[in-house]
Amino acid sequence: MEHLERAHVAMLFLEQEMKGAISCKFKSFSTCKIIPGQTGQIKLKIQMRRKIKCYFFVNDYCEGAHPAILQKLLETNMEKLSGYGTDKYCDSAKEKIRKACGCPDAEVLFLVGGTQTNATVIGSVLNRYEGVLAAQTGHVSCHEAGAIEYTGHKVLTLPAENGKIKAESITDYVETFYGDESHDHMVFPGMVYISHPTEYGTLYTKKELEEISEVCHKYELPLFLDGARLGYGLVSPEADVTLEDIARCTDMFYIGGTKVGALCGEAVVFTKKAPKHIMTMVKQQGALLAKGRLLGIQFDTLFTDDLYTRISKNAIETAMKLKKALQEKGYQFFLDSPTNQQFVVLENKKKEELGKEVQFDFWEKYDEDHTVIRFATSWGTKMEDIDALIELL
Repeated sequence: MEHLERAHVAMLFLEQEMKGAISCKFKSFSTCKIIPGQTGQIKLKIQMRRKIKCYFFVNDYCEGAHPAILQKLLETNMEKLSGYGTDKYCDSAKEKIRKACGCPDAEVLFLVGGTQTNATVIGSVLNRYEGVLAAQTGHVSCHEAGAIEYTGHKVLTLPAENGKIKAESITDYVETFYGDESHDHMVFPGMVYISHPTEYGTLYTKKELEEISEVCHKYELPLFLDGARLGYGLVSPEADVTLEDIARCTDMFYIGGTKVGALCGEAVVFTKKAPKHIMTMVKQQGALLAKGRLLGIQFDTLFTDDLYTRISKNAIETAMKLKKALQEKGYQFFLDSPTNQQFVVLENKKKEELGKEVQFDFWEKYDEDHTVIRFATSWGTKMEDIDALIELL
């Protein structure tokens, strides 16, 4: 009897599909309940559920790795290599990075992730009584769970405009600090941290970077640039800062791999001189990989045939298409970003509606009725997903 009832259900489903009431392309059985009626007749309850493709724009590290990296890891998998970043692939990657930066004497080391890199570099550069100057919206200031403070150093925040700090703010802070007769009882400013692109997707101009560099050198404050999304900053149509400019203006910076095609990894570049015994301090932070080859191979691949910048362009192209569509549809931008992160002010009702089919990042509350959200694209974002998102807006 039961199999006949289920066959009846299937026939009803097929009949409804043929009438166009439902479509197998978009809908499927979720549950099918057979409910006996009071008269002994069988009532059927069919619950339908749409098959919805959820489009993902939450972050720019949602994919695995570029196929060229996976292929190289596979090809070299059974090679016997030395550890801790002393293998031939790490050496090759370091040399390619030095060449790309126009900095032949730079010291390069590879770490796994952004927070680890920031904490390791800052903790290795500062004296025990010093802190790091950073934008109040900077990653080290608010999105690293106190990782810098955990190393024993304070983050000294500066006012920010669209994620950027100004040279004048550094001057004001340092002059005010040393103008205080009690400054020996305070945390000394010991270095400056900036992000490029910033956490808001904005970029420093060459002039702004040079001004900050000049102030840092005046007060003997090492300048550290966080390049977690550096590839996207370098290829933005509004960028006038090159990798060579960054190497010239900073004392240290890192080239982000995690967000730009690698499984993981950041390449730290000390443009002048690395802190003494840097490898030992990296190991103290638990950041020294025994199988350093995993990072060396990835960066060696990214810096072969200009792969790093070539794949970065996809994030910008997809983001700019989305940005144009948002403008044409009359959406309100939280700020103007020329890179792969686009910040939009949405009505809460629209946010909930869009969230049924699109994943995006909550940024901050705008007011009682609106929320700032972020759409992030990456090296692996497909243009057809951008087209689908535009249709849903």
